Amino acid sequence: MRLLACSLVTLMVSSPAWAIFADHVTSFGPGVEGGAEIAAFDNQSQRLFVTNSDGNTIDVYNLSNVEQVQTLPSIALSSFGDGPNSVAAHDGIVAVAVEADPAQDPGVVVFFDATDGSFLSQVAVGALPDMLTFTPDGSRVLVANEGEPDDDYMVDPEGSISIIDISSGVASATVTEVGFADFNVGQPRNNEVPAGLRIFGPGASVAQDLEPEYIAIDDTGTIAYVALQENNGMAIVDILAGNVMSLVDFGSKDHSLFGNALDASNRDDAINIRNWPVRGFYQPDAIATLTHNGEVYVLSANEGDARDYDGFSEEFRIGDFALDPAAFPDAANLLLDENLGRLRTTDQNGDIDNDGDFDELYSYGARSFSVWSGSTGQLLWDSGDEFERRTAQFGLPFFNVDDNRSDDKGPEPEGVDLVTVDGTPVAAIGLERTGGFFLYDMSNPTNPQIINYVPSLPSDTAPEGVLGVEAGANGESQPWLIVTHEDSGTIALYRLFSSQAVPTLDYQATLLFVLLLLASAALVLRRRQP
Repeated sequence: MRLLACSLVTLMVSSPAWAIFADHVTSFGPGVEGGAEIAAFDNQSQRLFVTNSDGNTIDVYNLSNVEQVQTLPSIALSSFGDGPNSVAAHDGIVAVAVEADPAQDPGVVVFFDATDGSFLSQVAVGALPDMLTFTPDGSRVLVANEGEPDDDYMVDPEGSISIIDISSGVASATVTEVGFADFNVGQPRNNEVPAGLRIFGPGASVAQDLEPEYIAIDDTGTIAYVALQENNGMAIVDILAGNVMSLVDFGSKDHSLFGNALDASNRDDAINIRNWPVRGFYQPDAIATLTHNGEVYVLSANEGDARDYDGFSEEFRIGDFALDPAAFPDAANLLLDENLGRLRTTDQNGDIDNDGDFDELYSYGARSFSVWSGSTGQLLWDSGDEFERRTAQFGLPFFNVDDNRSDDKGPEPEGVDLVTVDGTPVAAIGLERTGGFFLYDMSNPTNPQIINYVPSLPSDTAPEGVLGVEAGANGESQPWLIVTHEDSGTIALYRLFSSQAVPTLDYQATLLFVLLLLASAALVLRRRQP
């Protein structure tokens, strides 16, 4: 019956002739906010490692029998720093990114044995290591050091990428820091900074302003793609040479065009997806790579993020602004709360002629996932308004958390990963606010096809990360999708099946699905946020 509830979601939302289904096997975890954020699976030990910021630990679970998940002793991190931001695993080794206190000081990466959790070694990296990942062969670990400023915006460390060489073992690890100082004003590569890349922190150099968020590595293990979320761009890094090859500006999405609509208000008491004269910065959080016919493609979950500190904030609402009358002849109507007045925007872009009124309007996040060229960084495909239109079919209170996040970043796609299902490459994209995840067939990376949308169970709220585990590596014949939920502190494990492997529907499944929807509705109403 677990399979059938998700099958009904597929039939209602996408109705494809061919489909992939998600069988919710189990949910587990500490059940406290912050107790399950990022997960890594080690195929050698069949263990799952999950960051727990609430306890400053890595929680460990034995998944050799997912019908009866075994909770193992956690790995304590208090002696290494102020809390884990990311975890990765490869062939019996676990790497953890731990931030310092204060977060503007250099952080560390700590290595543990996956089987017994014993400490192996640690190395110093840049400020605020936010995400880390192994190269495919396990010889290196790359770390995105975000380098965020303090709340007063008085201390702003440089962002960087740490390349940790562990080819001779973690005890002999060496670290290469890849920074952006060569792109500063007056330095030899300053003319390579794209004009549209968002460099706007008060008094910040380019190196200080760029904030690496997430890293994806190509199949060869030689090229890294680094999301620069607040900057709305990406750095492409030569891993072996240890340098930045290029910087990419992602540009913006035109929400006035057909297929790019959005719901812009939380004050209209309705689902109102329509075109507006607004552009959206893509600003992805998680990214992933896919190689197809020798070409590398970068997939991005376009969450969006604003700089909002005590000492500096770019975040406003469109209703706070005066609009240029030539660009917006219907400004009075647009500024109403039920139209664009509530939509969060930036004061750092849009006043093109510097006359105090705004000629263009921007929002945070594209409310979508995108495919970019790995060689040029150009946009090849975007899901448009599909996330909001598909979830709108469920009505309120599911849509954008009872419409209450429409003025922010809508469904807020945050996590993305790839997994192979019966020979088909499938992308899974988690929606942090709406909950649940979308599945897309990536057989043609320049024209992905939606498979289905799977809503979260009532017990699982705010997906933070999605992790695909390939069949075989997990000891089973079908792959898994593991979804970590920040608010509920739970980990949900799904098996993924193609349509040929799904049992016949029955009336009990229909009843179960209806009950799940009703329970989810009650939970969403309790989670309404201002």
